[in-house]
Amino acid sequence: MSIQARAPVKTMREGPAAVKARPRGRPPSTPLEEFEQVYLRNVDVLMGYFARRCRDPYTVADLTSETFVRAVDGFARFDPRRGSDRAWLFGIAARVFARHCEQSAGGRDAVARLGGQRTLDEDEIDELAERIDAEREGAALMQRYARLPAVERAAIELVDLAGLAPKEAALALGVSGVAFRKRLSRARSRLRKEHESND
Repeated sequence: MSIQARAPVKTMREGPAAVKARPRGRPPSTPLEEFEQVYLRNVDVLMGYFARRCRDPYTVADLTSETFVRAVDGFARFDPRRGSDRAWLFGIAARVFARHCEQSAGGRDAVARLGGQRTLDEDEIDELAERIDAEREGAALMQRYARLPAVERAAIELVDLAGLAPKEAALALGVSGVAFRKRLSRARSRLRKEHESND
């Protein structure tokens, strides 16, 4: 499958309704329509992923957009037989966020960083601020789990916060299903023991 044109990445203002609606029951007829459906199914959950990590609405918007830009570029290689589109997108989102952290830690010039951000209007900023607030509990939960190894933290987040099935989360993290289930079980066991010792 190849995409001849780039799929539109919606702005916050447009919302999911602004992406061309297809009549119910009719399957996507082009790769572009198929990607639009992937986008609509996953934009909110990916925005939540970044909102748990970032307090700045501009950064949340930029990272979400970058994830979908990379996804549309690689959509021709996406194979749904290997896993869900959500798992595939979480794998991309994790790499986008890691790159963002590397660039931030590398002392990238602040002026250059701001130069790449698109302007958000007041409604978009408010919407993203609300999203960040809504994810505050999830962010606090992730802070409490900060002492867990990174893979175990990711397992808890993808399954318990993002709602992926363990098989999808394993695919997103690039580990086998067996290894993932062990890590998830180990993380939950550690958290249970800690909770019991605190009571």
